[in-house]
Amino acid sequence: MGTDLHAPLGRNRKTGSRLPGVLRLGRIAGSLCLFAVGGFSLYTAFRGDGLERAKPPAAEQAATQASGKPPTTAADQTADGLPRADPRSGANVEQMITGDGSVVTKYSPRPRDGSGPVLVDAMKIGQDPRMAAQPNEALLEDTAFGRLPIVGPDGRRPMDQYARPSSGARAIRIAIVVSGLGLSQTGTQRAIAELPEEITLAFAASGNSLQRWMQEARRGGHEILLQVPLEPFDYPANDPGPETLLTSKPVARNIENLHKAMGEITNYTGIMNYLGGRFLSDPAAMEPVMRDIGKRGLLFLDDGTSAQSKTATVAKGTELPYAFADLQLDGQLDISAILKKLDELERIARKNGQAIGIASAFDESIDAIAKWSEEASMRGIEIVGVAALSSDPRSP
Repeated sequence: MGTDLHAPLGRNRKTGSRLPGVLRLGRIAGSLCLFAVGGFSLYTAFRGDGLERAKPPAAEQAATQASGKPPTTAADQTADGLPRADPRSGANVEQMITGDGSVVTKYSPRPRDGSGPVLVDAMKIGQDPRMAAQPNEALLEDTAFGRLPIVGPDGRRPMDQYARPSSGARAIRIAIVVSGLGLSQTGTQRAIAELPEEITLAFAASGNSLQRWMQEARRGGHEILLQVPLEPFDYPANDPGPETLLTSKPVARNIENLHKAMGEITNYTGIMNYLGGRFLSDPAAMEPVMRDIGKRGLLFLDDGTSAQSKTATVAKGTELPYAFADLQLDGQLDISAILKKLDELERIARKNGQAIGIASAFDESIDAIAKWSEEASMRGIEIVGVAALSSDPRSP
């Protein structure tokens, strides 16, 4: 039938298969690919990667070549001549400019040059919580009364530096201040050890071992205030202590006593009155004192015990950040009674959006505040530092 349909497989196969020709074409195509890849590699090798190092300014480059390290400026040192650590210290920083003009920065570790102590520059990177017990040197001045707070060269205030951060959420906010720390060693120790870090602690200027207690409180995460003795209505029968600020004293003497109190510790956000009903009711006596407090970048907390207080009027006239306590929590030293006061403080906060409560470092107060604070967050309450609730003329 002229067909190979029934022929055995493999028989009568024609010679001269096309397979060798196909192989030859494959080899040629492969060779061309290799030549193309090799040529592109040579091209990119000679052309470069499109990156070039960013060159420093000529003066800086010359100083670097001469000394082997970047030039030192006054900003690189503290007032004591100690080197100031840059936020990127301990790293080699290399900048490359890409073909489209954008800058790529490369960081790689390196050992720190030099020897001796280095101070972390809190002006640039903010205060590390691990350094909270140490003051920002730029926010202090040396005086005959000790190291007093000042506003930094960049405008940063102590109340900003040492304030406890808040979440910024639209929550019900409450600040609780436990005062009188430093007057009793056991009460101070318990307050620092057992109260949640959200609680603000106020140290009496006439207390003992204040610097040590302050450092422990700051390491524990607390915002702190300094209590300054002010003249009460029944002075001297009720005496707040030595170097009390009095309405009968000259302005210079009251400022001197204020500075003596301020020099006892560092790292506080503001001043709180210790007694002081008469002093707080006298604008003439208050004005220079409040002006000095505001000039130093601090807030003032009025404990709210004097109905005749002129704090708000004077503070607004001097652009002093200030706050008022809404409630005294431990007028009755009983845990149940204090818990009821804390519930009342919560009702005030829910009505006004915020509230401030004041207590003393008594055992009953510490126990009640610690217990209440554990449950507050579950009810949508954020406990914040006093600085977060102050009326601040610099706030937008």
